[in-house]
Amino acid sequence: MKIKSLVFFLLAAFGAPSWVQAADLLETFHAAQVNDAQFAAARATQQAGQEKLPQGRALLMPSINLTANSTFNDQTTQYRGVFLIPGAAGNHRYNSNGYGVTLVQPLFRQQNWIAYSEAELQVAQSEAQFKIAEQDLLLRVAQAYFDVLIAQDSVQLAEAQKTAIKEQLAQAKRNFEVGSATITDTHEAQARFDLTSAEEIAAQNNLEVKRRALQQLINALPQNLKPLGKQFKLEMPQPTDMEQWVNDAQLNSPQLSLAQAGAQLAEKEVAKNRGGHYPTVDLVANYSQNNASGGSFGVGSDSTNKSVGVQLNLPLFQGGAVNSKWREAQANRERASQELENARRSVALQTRQAYLGVVSGIAQVKALQQALTSSTSLLDASKLGQEVGVRTNLDVLNAQQQLYSTRRDLYQAEYNYL
Repeated sequence: MKIKSLVFFLLAAFGAPSWVQAADLLETFHAAQVNDAQFAAARATQQAGQEKLPQGRALLMPSINLTANSTFNDQTTQYRGVFLIPGAAGNHRYNSNGYGVTLVQPLFRQQNWIAYSEAELQVAQSEAQFKIAEQDLLLRVAQAYFDVLIAQDSVQLAEAQKTAIKEQLAQAKRNFEVGSATITDTHEAQARFDLTSAEEIAAQNNLEVKRRALQQLINALPQNLKPLGKQFKLEMPQPTDMEQWVNDAQLNSPQLSLAQAGAQLAEKEVAKNRGGHYPTVDLVANYSQNNASGGSFGVGSDSTNKSVGVQLNLPLFQGGAVNSKWREAQANRERASQELENARRSVALQTRQAYLGVVSGIAQVKALQQALTSSTSLLDASKLGQEVGVRTNLDVLNAQQQLYSTRRDLYQAEYNYL
């Protein structure tokens, strides 16, 4: 669809909707930012992605856990031997309670540090995805907005064409009544009038469909959209060097930023899975208190334990899982690298296509402007020829059809250029 060419062209290079100049179009875009469900979902996804960073940071922070217990004990003790302690044997029932606080501070966990750096890339991915969603929204709004304007023009053209043919039909009937035309002229005009009436109905239906499509984006039925106007200059994109636009697009494209973050993330995954063989070192501190109302000797007890130490964990064998995950990460790194290259080529191709679309759009508008002038001259000549008897009513009808078809094509080309 050619109308997307310049929009994509500018978005790829600058990534912002600053090109929008018509107040109604800008207002429509802002309304869609608030009301479009697809964009709202993208915003929620972006907000969720922001949480990856604090989650990654948490892997480097200490963890503190509190445990508590309360236990009823029913203990029966029997001793064997020569020396027996009075009161030690027998049945003892008592309650014991306790609580403890444990702090673990990672000192060396390479996988956690890599996971934290991955979180930064995941946030970058969410930002790029949101920019893509914003650009997609602008494209959808511009397309829907221009579709409504084109449909409005089509209805107006159909009405004008119907009025012109109606006049031609009335003239054919008058000429037939005075004997200067045949009944065939009347039938031809009537057939063309009926066909134009059907086209008018189709144009009105198409306008309603396009308005409903825009309604889906802004959650309101658009009324009296402001046309952009036809007083504009056909100008080549500046700079005129197509490759300069390609370079700018590759520097600013969120699609490329997303692929770059994906490639860097895949590289991090290789290092993280390689770290599955590395030891981990943690600082562990513990504080606990326990008390019991009884015991084997019939007396209660209170105890307090405090400990601080360093804990080393060295994985020796995990069933081959670590090596398997490392190989998997290497394959994913290659996949991400190829996806990055494909994204780079796609952005370059789409930018070139957009540039060429703008250039060809300018040429098409100029050609149709000349065709409109020629079609107007043809209609005037056909009417004059009919008056002097060298042209028929059908010639005039065909000239009218060509004029309105050319005007419709010109409107379409002008909106495509915009």
